[in-house]
Amino acid sequence: MKVFALVGKSGTGKSTSILQYCYENRIPAFIDDGLLIVNGKRSAGTSAKYENNYIRAIKRATFHFDDHRLEVINEIQRLPIKHLLIVGTSIKMVDQIASRLDLGNVDKYIDVTEVRSSQEIKMALFVRKTQERHVIPIPYIQIEANRFKKLMKKGKKIFSKHQTYIGENTIIQPNFTKGTISIDENVMKDIISYTCREIARVGKAKNIRYYFDPSPRLSLQVDFICSMNQNIVNLIEEVQAKIAETILSILEIELVSIDVTITNLKFEKIESFT
Repeated sequence: MKVFALVGKSGTGKSTSILQYCYENRIPAFIDDGLLIVNGKRSAGTSAKYENNYIRAIKRATFHFDDHRLEVINEIQRLPIKHLLIVGTSIKMVDQIASRLDLGNVDKYIDVTEVRSSQEIKMALFVRKTQERHVIPIPYIQIEANRFKKLMKKGKKIFSKHQTYIGENTIIQPNFTKGTISIDENVMKDIISYTCREIARVGKAKNIRYYFDPSPRLSLQVDFICSMNQNIVNLIEEVQAKIAETILSILEIELVSIDVTITNLKFEKIESFT
């Protein structure tokens, strides 16, 4: 058996992309969060996301429990699997999983950045951080509903470029998560207004609107006070950069876009000398 490993930090969207990646690279089976998934369906194991606390979830994902580990080992040995991929948050983790499942050494490591774009990773991290949504790459009907007290809903069916059905993702919110983050509209507006006041050339910021669905983005209108030789584009870029830096620093949210509309442009008076 040839063993591959997909490595990336928690929340970067590995589980969302795994079905597509395995199909395109002709890898019929993969290990993700304690599950052995073959041809898009659960074959053995128990998801770490079923656990009630984070410590047990980690142990489940790394096959710490003997009954769980032996169940997956026996299934792997029973099936004619020639290629298998392990999903994990670090090289150390996937190596540990490979060792505990008697798979030998990993032949190839794939970083999540080779599978997902920077924009997709940022979006996945945002959803994880603010909504605590997790993805299990198996069909909705294979999820044990009685395991969850929180959000669980169908994800989307995955198709190849030629419209061949590959599998299905299910969106859940594990019991060990702390919940979601809610940001009051006035708080966001106050942060942005204050940030703009710190920029000398900005007279006023208004009509501030922000959106979290489907991605974190922002729009606002500004009044500028500048000289005749001022580069307006540079001013807009300064506003965008300052807002992006502040929101990331205070709320740890990386905005996808910041749209700035100039509604009033006031020029400073030029004194004449004789």
